[in-house]
Amino acid sequence: MQFLARFLLIFSLVVWIGGIIFFSFVVAPTVFRVLPAQEVAGAIVGSSLGALHRIGLTCGVVFLGATFLGRFSQARVLRALVVVMLLCTSFSQFRITRELEQVRAAVGGSIQALPPKDAGRAAFDRLHQISVILEGVVLLAGIGAVALLSREPRH
Repeated sequence: MQFLARFLLIFSLVVWIGGIIFFSFVVAPTVFRVLPAQEVAGAIVGSSLGALHRIGLTCGVVFLGATFLGRFSQARVLRALVVVMLLCTSFSQFRITRELEQVRAAVGGSIQALPPKDAGRAAFDRLHQISVILEGVVLLAGIGAVALLSREPRH
């Protein structure tokens, strides 16, 4: 059972963190660079982020469950890190993403075409910045969990 628990912990973090890294450093920049229409790029990135969040939430639940299947010296700290990851991901998905979609709908066109001082663009930029910070917190907490697991003694 210990092997299965350890495998699930590592696998769930690899999938979650790997997804964040791939999305942040490959998917999003590539889509915005390659596609001529920023609205289409934004729609693809937004949809991909939703999928990433669903994967992350699933991985977080698997991770938490696995901490109860085996013995881990840092189980409480690992759980705390993953709870932070889950909270940030949930807030991003169910609050920030919803607000971003509302701003997009209210603007009725390209966010990038709006003047920098436009209220809609300012709201979108602020929400986007919060989203980036939340993903960064999830990534750092996940790296912290990997570091703790790396130090875990083998039984």
